[in-house]
Amino acid sequence: MDFIVGTFNTSNLYTLQFDPRQESISVRSISQALVGHSWLALSRDKKTLYCTSWGTPKSCIAAFKIPQDGGRLEFINSLPVDGRPGYVCCSASHVYSVGGATGNVFTIREDGGLENEVQTLDFVQQITENMSEKRGAVAHGDFGGLRHGAHSCDLSPDGKTLYVADIGRNCVWAYGVAPAESKHDARNGSYTNGTYIDKRLNHLTLDIKAIAPRAYDGPRHTWPHPNGKVLYSLQEHSSMVDAFLIVRDDQGIITELRLCGSGNILPEMETRTDFWADEVRLSSGPDASRPRYLYASTRGLNKATKGYVSVFEIDGEGLFVSEQAVDIWQTPTSGGIANAIEPAPWCQAPGAEHLQYLALTDSQEGTVSILSFDGKSLRQACITTLQEELSMPDEPRGGETRLIIEAATAVWL
Repeated sequence: MDFIVGTFNTSNLYTLQFDPRQESISVRSISQALVGHSWLALSRDKKTLYCTSWGTPKSCIAAFKIPQDGGRLEFINSLPVDGRPGYVCCSASHVYSVGGATGNVFTIREDGGLENEVQTLDFVQQITENMSEKRGAVAHGDFGGLRHGAHSCDLSPDGKTLYVADIGRNCVWAYGVAPAESKHDARNGSYTNGTYIDKRLNHLTLDIKAIAPRAYDGPRHTWPHPNGKVLYSLQEHSSMVDAFLIVRDDQGIITELRLCGSGNILPEMETRTDFWADEVRLSSGPDASRPRYLYASTRGLNKATKGYVSVFEIDGEGLFVSEQAVDIWQTPTSGGIANAIEPAPWCQAPGAEHLQYLALTDSQEGTVSILSFDGKSLRQACITTLQEELSMPDEPRGGETRLIIEAATAVWL
């Protein structure tokens, strides 16, 4: 089982291999990339990887071709974005990215590369108070506005809605997505492989700005249930994960995100201001259309405070069976600015049919772990360290120093 890991501080992308039979992990290949790639997204056919790139003077979104043999990734192209991108996702026809005050929408070429920017989003509204900025300076810095602005974007299962979690505006924005197929009008787009690609500037239309349940929440990431009726929102400041029923009118426009359950990622004895939540995801099997568990992670705001990964049981409709976690597992370190979790495809290995494996990235120590969940408890199955030995010019001949490769996020192939 292969997966790709990006980093915050190197121009490399790592392809790792996990063997569930041996519960072992190893680096399969290292690909030369552009700069640090903190967030990754796979095309639907898993032939193209899209990455956020924190560059100077201009950040960008980059596209890479994924070889089928597990070898090195091949750079296709990149296009600049307005702010430092925190997240990227894609449909069959478009790539979406947000970060801080802005977001960008691109069309996709036939080879998987980025074609044109067709829309820019502006999340800064003068009449809206930035709740996050009240905190003043934040630990680890602001990452170009990411910790006081929009941080993520995810498509609904049917691809008709884009959800944007905005830490600074303390809200989730929901945008309607224009259909890819439209009338035959060359002014709006063109045909690609028989499918008309709409390139109009109104590709996204705002449905609703849904304020978070608590004034101090700071929505960081969202994740939709496969049924399209429930949206989960991870709150960076409060380390809560909330479930919302998605309410639409007769035209299909979202009119409300109605709170229907909440889970505390932290153990009761912890203080929420010592943490900043990172990720929310759903179990991948045995029936991917009816996930049984929700996974959420949080990080410690300083190196001495360890993070947590929590598991919550959900029912067939996507609602919390209980708002009490099934298990809360303390991570080995704070997680740095990562502690991101990504469930693996459902494992069918002999003796492991009922295990959910998850990749866990740690930027503090530069490690990638595989966690396993058996329906009762989480445990660390294996771990590897992404480190390189570099000869430094100011060191005596033969002198070496170790550079911690700050693991960011992972995607499973």
